[in-house]
Amino acid sequence: MTTLDLSAARSGQPAHPVAYLAAFAGVALATFAGLLVEKQFGSEPVVLLYIPAVLVAAIYAGLWPALFSAVAATLAYNYWFTAPFHTFSIEKPADVVTVIVLFVVAAVTSQLAGQLRTQAHLAASHAARNAAIAGFARQLLSSADVEAIAKVTVNELSRLFECHTVFMGGADSDRPLASAPDEAALAPSDLAAAAVTLGTGETTGRGVRKLDLADWQFRPILTGQGVAAAVGMARSDGLAPVSEDQQALLTSLLDQVALAMERAQHERNARDVATIYERDRLRSALLASIGEEVKPRLNAIGAAARQMRREGTADKGLASSVAAEVVKLDRFVDNLVDLSPGGEAEPLSVSGLVIDLQQRSVLCRGEPVHLTPKEFALLVELAKHPGRVLAHAHLLRAVWGPAQAEQIEYLRVAIRALRQKLELDPASPALILNEPAVGYRLAG
Repeated sequence: MTTLDLSAARSGQPAHPVAYLAAFAGVALATFAGLLVEKQFGSEPVVLLYIPAVLVAAIYAGLWPALFSAVAATLAYNYWFTAPFHTFSIEKPADVVTVIVLFVVAAVTSQLAGQLRTQAHLAASHAARNAAIAGFARQLLSSADVEAIAKVTVNELSRLFECHTVFMGGADSDRPLASAPDEAALAPSDLAAAAVTLGTGETTGRGVRKLDLADWQFRPILTGQGVAAAVGMARSDGLAPVSEDQQALLTSLLDQVALAMERAQHERNARDVATIYERDRLRSALLASIGEEVKPRLNAIGAAARQMRREGTADKGLASSVAAEVVKLDRFVDNLVDLSPGGEAEPLSVSGLVIDLQQRSVLCRGEPVHLTPKEFALLVELAKHPGRVLAHAHLLRAVWGPAQAEQIEYLRVAIRALRQKLELDPASPALILNEPAVGYRLAG
C-alpha cells in the first residue's frame, strides 16, 4: 500500500481537464452514432444514445464532468436533431419537451452515478485506512521497547503521508529518538515547538496557530500517565504535513502508538518486579545461609570464652573481651538476618502503613495504594528500619543496585512520588522524612 489519498472521495473536488475532454468525446461519439441511426429510424431513438455517454462520464470521471456531458448532450441533440437544424432554436413544442426531458434525465442520471462513484471511493478509502491501521498495529506488537516503537512509527508515518517524520521522547528530548527517511536536523524553533507539545500535550508547529513559525508540526502521544512522546512531521514543500481528510487516520495511528508504549511500560514493570523478586529471594537465601553458618560458630566461641573465664585457664580480661565481642557480633547477625520461621511472610506495619511482602501490596490508612516496583522496593527498605536514617548510597544500592549508587536524582524522584501517594500533605511530609545531605527515614 502506498500513500493514502482520502481526499479523492470528496464529491466537490475539481476534475482533471482530461475528464472534460473525455466527456466531450463521449457526446461526440453519441452524436455521430445518432446521425447514422437517424437515416434509418428518424430522430426519436437518437435521444437514448446520449444517456450511456452521460453514465460513462459520471462513473469514470465524476460529477462535474457528468454534468458537463449532460449539457453538451442537450445542446448537441438540439443542434443536430431538432428543426431548424444546425441552430439552437426549436420550432416544435414536442422537440422542446424532448430537449428538456433529455437534460433532466441526463442531469439526474449524472447525479446518481456521481454519488455512487463517491460512495465507492469512500468505501475504498475507509478500507485502505483500516488496513493501514491494522498493519501498523501488527508491527507495533513486535516492538518490545520505546526505541523499536519509535522506529516503526517514523517509518510508517513517513511512508503513509509522504513526509519527514521524527519521534521525540525519552531521556534526551533535545534530539529525535528516531527519524525517517534521513537523520533530521531540527531548528531551535522546531525544538521549542516539540518542547511545548511534550509539556502541554497540544499540537504545535506548521499549520497550527501555536508556534506556526516552526517548519515541523508536532503532535502528542497521550497515554494514561500523560504525554509519553511527540511525533513531528514536515514536508519538503513547506505545506502542512497532514490534510483535513487525513486527520482521523493520523489520530488512529497515534492512538495505536500510545497503546504500544503503555504495553511496553507494563512489560518493563513486570520485568522489574520479577528481577526484584528474584534478587530478594537470592538475598534472603544468602542471608539465611550466613546466619546458619555464623551463628553456631559464634555460640561456640562465646561458650569457650566463658568456660576459660570460669576455669581460670586464660587471662580473665582477655576472655571477657572475647565474650563481649562475641555478643556484639551475635547482635549484629540478629539484626542482619531475621532467623524466626516465616518472618519474611509477616506484613510490615509502620506508621499507618501495612506492607505485604508476599502479595507486594500496600495499605495506607486502610486504603490500597498502587506503587511502581521501584517505589515499593524503596518503601520496603525504609519500613525495615523505621525511625532509622538510611543514607542515600544505601538506598540506591538496595533498590537500584551498586552501579547506581551515585544517582541521587533517582532517589529524589522516587521519594517525591511516594510522598504524593502516601502523605496527607506532600508539601509538609510527616511520614517520609529527609535528613539533609544524609538520607531519609520512615517515621516510626
